[in-house]
Amino acid sequence: MANNNIVFGIRPVVEAIESGKQIEKIYIRKGAEGQLMAEVRDLCFRHRLRVQEVPVEKLNRLTRGSHQGIIAQIAEIEYVEVQNILDRVPEDETPLIVLFDGVTDVRNFGGIARSAECAGAHGIITSLKSSAPVNAEAMKSSAGALTRIPVARVGSVRNTIKALQTEGFQVVAATEHSRKLMYDADLKKPTVIIMGSEEKGISKEVLKLCDEQLAIPMIGAIESLNVSAAAAIMLFEVVRQRIGD
Repeated sequence: MANNNIVFGIRPVVEAIESGKQIEKIYIRKGAEGQLMAEVRDLCFRHRLRVQEVPVEKLNRLTRGSHQGIIAQIAEIEYVEVQNILDRVPEDETPLIVLFDGVTDVRNFGGIARSAECAGAHGIITSLKSSAPVNAEAMKSSAGALTRIPVARVGSVRNTIKALQTEGFQVVAATEHSRKLMYDADLKKPTVIIMGSEEKGISKEVLKLCDEQLAIPMIGAIESLNVSAAAAIMLFEVVRQRIGD
């Protein structure tokens, strides 16, 4: 990780948080105690920052400086609010959003962002808690897409889905467990495509909220695609349907 993407030491980290810097994650040494560290933890909680307790060896790998048991990873991009994504959609275009329900691999994050930008998607929504960080590797995998497509982080995926449905979006789950194929759905309407985690797919709680559950037709023996490949196929089915108007 490049040094200009991290801030280390208790006071510098506190200043970074209070100054409004967009922070991807806070790393704190396992077992770190004391009043100052307790105050930092409370500050992170109030600012809804992701905190991960790690061995001191990881902190030492991230910086050779005096980290005092804490390092902040600064975000590579400027996150936006969901409403900001909606406000940016041109009046003559039908909204298309990709929502991650637990995509944790940075290369998949970047790869999906690349496909989404190429397909004309208007934004990506991801979870504050269970999502890959937008780090240098994600940026590289996106081939520049993450500098162009807006990304929002939300505290609750389920609440966000409900809010988007209220705004007139249909919410579509990409899942191999559905009998309905993506070709049989109307994707010309304002659409949110949900992509699940690499291991577990889309959670049952999120699936229950979806308006459609769609599968990609499979012929081979392997039962599922990599999430980045599946996202690309779903996105360009949307393009196919909309261009065919």
